[in-house]
Amino acid sequence: MLITYMEIVHDTLMAIILMIWVIFVTVYLAKLTYNFALKKGWSDHSAKYFARKVIHILAGGLVAFLLPFTFEEPLYPLIMALLISILTYSLHRSGKLMYWFQDPENEYEVHFALMWGIVIFITWFIDRSFWLGVVPALMMSWGDGITGIIRNIRYKKRVKGWEGSVGMLIVSVAVGLKFGLAGIIAAVLATLVERWNKVDDNITVPLVSLVTLLVSVIFFPQLTKILMI
Repeated sequence: MLITYMEIVHDTLMAIILMIWVIFVTVYLAKLTYNFALKKGWSDHSAKYFARKVIHILAGGLVAFLLPFTFEEPLYPLIMALLISILTYSLHRSGKLMYWFQDPENEYEVHFALMWGIVIFITWFIDRSFWLGVVPALMMSWGDGITGIIRNIRYKKRVKGWEGSVGMLIVSVAVGLKFGLAGIIAAVLATLVERWNKVDDNITVPLVSLVTLLVSVIFFPQLTKILMI
């Protein structure tokens, strides 16, 4: 299945609108969150962490959720993600960081944007509804976003506490229900792998959840049927 010229034309306006929204969240809302957290007595590190999670949820998550309803092709989402990853990476190299969410000690936001774009792009050629890529992206954006906020409030530092894992599991299961039992399994595995400190969870969470869904779609399609509750 190839991307057509008409699909690109159709998505141009929405791509511009959503890119503006991502910039607004990153430059304004995230900074507003950072400053608010500082005023409330949170440390610089915790304030940055809150700001990152705002970007996770309102930029990465919301845009991913809107894709099945607004886009017909995956090229624009990939381009948007690549632009963001290149920008954030270049800021690390230059040392001119967006101080309200970028941490000089890691480049996790670069991984986030790259994985988001790659997962969305590749899966469209298997499932043109976008959902096969959107669900892993949401587990990374909303699931990991919620767990970060819960842990930051609870511990005031980056720690893999169980309270955050429970929050992530609840959100990820709700998202995963789109793919029935397979989605629930993906949610459980994503929550477990998120607790692993050796590799950035912006890589492991979407990767593990996507592989789980792919195996189910290809070999066990009966597991992907939406559950009737």
